[in-house]
Amino acid sequence: MTHKPLHNFHIPVMGLAYTIDSPIRVAQYGISSVISIIDDEILEKMKGFYTKKFNLDYLGISTKTEDYRAKRITAYLDMVDDIVNEKFESFKQEITKNREALKNFMAILPNTSDLKSGLQNLVSQKENLGSSIKNFIETNLKPGSIDVNIMTKVDKDNYKKDEQLPVMFNDAHASLRGFAQSKLSSSMVLSAGMNPRLYSYIEEFDDFFPDQNGVLKKKIILKVSDFRSAMIQGNFLAKKGLWISEYRIESGLNCGGHAFATEGMLLGPIMEEFKQKKNDLIQSAHSLMIAALEQKGKHNVSEPLEMKITVQGGVGTSEEHEFLLDNYQVDSVGWGSPFLLVPEATSVDTETRNLLLKSGEKDFYLSNISPLGVPFNTVRGTSNELLKEQKEAAGKYGSSCPKKLLALSKEFSPQGTCTASKKYQDIKLKELQENLEITVEEFNKRKTEITDKACLCVGLVNAAYMEQDLEIKGEKQGVVICPGPNLAFFDKEVSLSEMVQHIYGNANILPDNQRPNMFINELKMYVDYLKKEIANSSAQITHSQTKKWNAFKKNVLEGIEYYHNLFNTSTFFKSGLKTIDLQLQEYKLMLTAIEVPQVEK
Repeated sequence: MTHKPLHNFHIPVMGLAYTIDSPIRVAQYGISSVISIIDDEILEKMKGFYTKKFNLDYLGISTKTEDYRAKRITAYLDMVDDIVNEKFESFKQEITKNREALKNFMAILPNTSDLKSGLQNLVSQKENLGSSIKNFIETNLKPGSIDVNIMTKVDKDNYKKDEQLPVMFNDAHASLRGFAQSKLSSSMVLSAGMNPRLYSYIEEFDDFFPDQNGVLKKKIILKVSDFRSAMIQGNFLAKKGLWISEYRIESGLNCGGHAFATEGMLLGPIMEEFKQKKNDLIQSAHSLMIAALEQKGKHNVSEPLEMKITVQGGVGTSEEHEFLLDNYQVDSVGWGSPFLLVPEATSVDTETRNLLLKSGEKDFYLSNISPLGVPFNTVRGTSNELLKEQKEAAGKYGSSCPKKLLALSKEFSPQGTCTASKKYQDIKLKELQENLEITVEEFNKRKTEITDKACLCVGLVNAAYMEQDLEIKGEKQGVVICPGPNLAFFDKEVSLSEMVQHIYGNANILPDNQRPNMFINELKMYVDYLKKEIANSSAQITHSQTKKWNAFKKNVLEGIEYYHNLFNTSTFFKSGLKTIDLQLQEYKLMLTAIEVPQVEK
């Protein structure tokens, strides 16, 4: 039985709910996708919706239930697994019996896939077609993986009345437990940096350790932005006997959601380092892991387990997709934001999807709206932004904060307050008004910094409620959406089949606009980012700031040099080479012209 995935792309997590039910929509075709499991309330609502739709017997879990958060997550994931398996079985029946359905399915398989050529051979045979196709499908087909995502830092302490609950009831800990106790055999993506306490909690669950056959029922995927952090985190977990099955590398700025700008390290050089040093990651983790497994008295593994390297952020053409697979030997490429334009794959309300279709390059921007204080990719003109403007015109600021998932600031209360909440913003604005020593300009700047924050907990799930016509309680918040800037170049709603054929180069859904190469696009973002950082810096420049900017500039310049050699020796991107060369020269000049401020003596 082949265990190779059917596809060499995956759909990463998007927001809190844009991929909330993507496996139910696409897993039967062998496409893997990732569900965010931070918000138990939307999972519970969606479970109710699907229980009714498919006439299942899942019961509601109230917030009065002991450990309700983890239990809701487990129940939702178990239900998704049931639905996916049922849909997968009927899909296999359909393509066995229906020649047209089989042809349509073959059209969305990668051209290089053994499965595709195997099916083509069978279709061309005249005899025993039904039974040979049935056997082939039974042996070779498997559904896409139902993976989950946990933002490690979204791990608020929880209280019962005024008493703090044990750490295992923290948000991310409860999410992890919910996944660990589900019947899924899939992967947990850990994103947004290291949380040692959470990582140590993984040891409590046997499913993350190899069984007697060296098989992991539940795998760990780490989302990282550079090799050093991959090595540190991989070894940290290996010392506990835990294996990282995949490193998911994401562009620092050319991605959706929160953007963690690297120190000027561009995606190409980062991927090159992973390609060159993958073996170091494997060997280092393997030796630490076997020592830990022995010490724990767990089943040991003589050979290193499989470790995948995948990449995502800003991919938009089949040539870019092929290049990443071929040049960096990655196992899969993540296509996120473009799938927001595929109603069959993601959960987006019509109004927001139309906004994405008509938005151009100037509309997608890196904002300060996230309460986490990390730059956040979004688009202008969302219903959330419009409602916020209306409220501010009436002198009202901040959100009612019903969910408190991001109530992580301990400034005013040990229980935490969210910086997007009315409570927090009222205190901050009052403090600001009482400060008589600042200039009008400084006052306005600080006021914007305070009031920019938006309620992501509600804004990022509303689209899913609206799409399925589910009731939204509480204050009207509208929709927040977090696409990557690459979406500016896509301008129409497409079917799942069209999108997949676009990825594999059998169709083209991009308009004839001059979309820059993904690496050039990311380079532009890094140059703009440095300019903005310097322009927005305070009057007092410190040594460490100067050092940071100089390193940033040096890394980007080295990245340009790397691309120059890469594109001139690669067999890819030949038709656009002249343009790419000119753009690299242009950004090099722009970068060289940026003056890093010096510390005044």
